[in-house]
Amino acid sequence: MAAAAGLVAAVAAALGALLMAPGLTQPHGEGSPEGSGSGAGPRGGAAAAERRPLGRMDQALLLVRNELPAQGLRLAARSGACHQCLYQLLAFVPPSNGSQSKPGMAVVTVDTQHPLTLQLNGSVGDRELCKIQYHFGEFGNYSLVVKTLSTSTKTVSCDLVINEGPINSYFPILFAFLVYMGILAVLIAGHLFMKIDPVRSWVYKKLNPRETDRLINSELGSPNTTDSISSDPTPRLWSTVSRQRLRSLDTFRGLSLIIMVFVNYGGGKYWFFKHESWNGLTVADLVFPWFVFIMGTSISLSLSSMLKWGSSKRKVLGKILWRSFLLILLGIIVVNPNYCLGPLSWDNLRIPGVLQRLGFTYLVVAALELLFTRAGAESGILDILPYWPQWIFILMLEVIWLCLTFLLPVPGCPRGYLGPGGIGDFGNYPNCTGGAAGYIDRLLLGENHIYQHPSSSVIYQTMMPYDPEGILGTINTIVMAFLGLQAGKIILFYKDQHKQIMSRFVIWSILMGIISAILTKCSKEEGFIPINKNLWSISYVTTMSCFAFILLLLIYYLVDVKKLWSGAPFFYPGMNSILVYIGHEVFENYFPFKWKMQDSQSHAEHLTQNLTATTLWVIISYLLYKRKIFWKI
Repeated sequence: MAAAAGLVAAVAAALGALLMAPGLTQPHGEGSPEGSGSGAGPRGGAAAAERRPLGRMDQALLLVRNELPAQGLRLAARSGACHQCLYQLLAFVPPSNGSQSKPGMAVVTVDTQHPLTLQLNGSVGDRELCKIQYHFGEFGNYSLVVKTLSTSTKTVSCDLVINEGPINSYFPILFAFLVYMGILAVLIAGHLFMKIDPVRSWVYKKLNPRETDRLINSELGSPNTTDSISSDPTPRLWSTVSRQRLRSLDTFRGLSLIIMVFVNYGGGKYWFFKHESWNGLTVADLVFPWFVFIMGTSISLSLSSMLKWGSSKRKVLGKILWRSFLLILLGIIVVNPNYCLGPLSWDNLRIPGVLQRLGFTYLVVAALELLFTRAGAESGILDILPYWPQWIFILMLEVIWLCLTFLLPVPGCPRGYLGPGGIGDFGNYPNCTGGAAGYIDRLLLGENHIYQHPSSSVIYQTMMPYDPEGILGTINTIVMAFLGLQAGKIILFYKDQHKQIMSRFVIWSILMGIISAILTKCSKEEGFIPINKNLWSISYVTTMSCFAFILLLLIYYLVDVKKLWSGAPFFYPGMNSILVYIGHEVFENYFPFKWKMQDSQSHAEHLTQNLTATTLWVIISYLLYKRKIFWKI
């Protein structure tokens, strides 16, 4: 049930794929005036969904038959996910010997994650003969037949034929989603049955009545105020905030964390559970900014509580500094991806990272809030006006980000470059990955101390190391946490005024959405500042904040206002977020979180392993919650 959150985001795509899976429908070619065509082979795709042939995941086999007697062919391809990319040569196909029985042939593998554009050029004069746009299906077997339709006009035909239909790789997602929904339905049905007096009495006779009642209320029901206060082991520093609000925040944090664990474990090796190559969003790009957002919300509530309990600002600042130091230290020493390169040493130590960025962001935002916090403001727009120095500071940070991003000279790169480098932008700037952001990291930290395998390295074939948690992007991470801080102030200042809180969340969401629409021109690639997780662009922050305010609004409404949901199961990992995050990184390659697969080229096996590992962390966090074990930094 817990890992279903990661599946919900893709279930629509899965359902669509089941009906219109690539290669299961008749293919279509898009040719030049010389000619193009399509056809269906003897074996259709319906039966193919039941088999899994030999081959590599997310690939299909393409046989190119050249029946042109006079010239060879150069086959090149470009991914639909690669913006303004150069065509990449796949194969040279020799000419035919003049007989259709002995055509020139070449066999290549093609990517099935995104639509491809195939370009065929003749070896004589390098003339483009045809161009075909097609989305190949996984493990499919295709033929591309190139022949002359008319010897007088020399019209060339390019026909794409399905020899063996692809499988539908989205079935495991749908199956897993239905399994988790079935578990959820059973739990809900059990809760409803427990409301029936005879059933409740029978259960009470079999089990400890007090323990049963507590279990039902905490797991499936909406606990009343007395139960929450008596059984919730949350530290007293939160006691000034109602238990339901705290539960909403932990539920939000736990939801983000569980999706993060799932995608970090591989997400079944589906492309939409991986980070976007450059501009745009996938499921994996949502969770880290949401975690940063809710951290900002928690800062507002916790600092307010500690100050009201009489802690001095000096003492609170000491706690802020210590917690930031521990987060950064854990990120560098314990959770460092460069361990995969061998024993960790200064020569290959990655300095930036997720926990490092969280620690520094926490330090800046918490110190900023502590410096300008005011007690007693409770209504109106006083969640903004008394804190105008904070807003000036944040706006100054954003001006610094804009100036460095668009005005800093980067050797060999155009000023203000935001692209991925590599083969992007028609290969004009291969070593400019990330523009100013990448240049600053390489200059200040060194190439060996940043992330070596950025998400752009696959599709855009970038060769430069680039760190998505680098120095320049940290500025906008601070902005993201500061927007989360505003959500916490709204909860504080409009305490128990549900309509006011929800209306303010809606206003903030609309405002962030409008800013995002202006910055991106509602386009993935053509905006002033595209949405980009690698750069942590300001449009990425405003878009994620828009989503975060809406998501927090929904959770707040369900958990706190209507009490339709207790927050389970996400509440439990939300209460032990640091332990779950560090634990899932440290034990990633150990059983039972990982085991040797029978077929490593199967999405179904990867998805099963990743969902199992994610669910285990939810169970672990639940058991820790029941034993009142919490790891707080």
